[in-house]
Amino acid sequence: MSIIVYPAIDLKGGKVVRLSEGDMDRATTYNDDPVAQANVFHEQGADHLHVVDLDGAFAGASVNGAIVAEIVQNFPGKVQVGGGIRDRGAVDRWLERGVSRVVIGTAALHDPDFVRAAAAALPGRIVVAVDARDGMVTTHGWAETSDMTAAELSNRFADVGVAAALFTDVGRDGLLKGCNVRATSELARNTRLPVIASGGVKGLVDIADLARHASEGIEGVICGRSLYEGKLDLRKALRLARDESL
Repeated sequence: MSIIVYPAIDLKGGKVVRLSEGDMDRATTYNDDPVAQANVFHEQGADHLHVVDLDGAFAGASVNGAIVAEIVQNFPGKVQVGGGIRDRGAVDRWLERGVSRVVIGTAALHDPDFVRAAAAALPGRIVVAVDARDGMVTTHGWAETSDMTAAELSNRFADVGVAAALFTDVGRDGLLKGCNVRATSELARNTRLPVIASGGVKGLVDIADLARHASEGIEGVICGRSLYEGKLDLRKALRLARDESL
């Protein structure tokens, strides 16, 4: 079975960055032109993108919205967007701009009724971000840790039309430590939602390991720093994820 590879474009101050463990003070800038970066990923074969408005995640509302809209307009494939999406109006605005799916994090914990209602009205268009540190869900741009487990949060939305749970091991994100395949596959087995893996991907071995668990419910994987620093060849990752020979 195949999985989807989502190159990540994280936006801070209008630039493409990667954070270490979700810390806004530990940001590395990789490109001043996010639209050009999206085009590079497309030229390398990507037909999906994962875009995050990091400033929006902390502000609670879109900050880099104009740039995200330009990426969506120019990228020929599907774009899922997250960061500060905490009400139905924000969801609708992004979908009207051509976004394929919206990713909701903080509101999934603090306003689950909003997420359920949006997912029911827009089946397959809502992704719930399950960001966890040591197994416990974090919110507000990973700045706060809750008392809810990743499986508990995912199962809140198992039967309401949510497309997937995006599981990020915050303690590995941006550190090239390797994806937490064990925790990701465990979550996939314990929720009825498809799971997208994120956090720490360092190379082809992570893609291969996750693809082996596709039948358990792993839908895809988000890759960031490993692509920007040349640790992961996107073309090879896409072939491997599609179960094609390298």
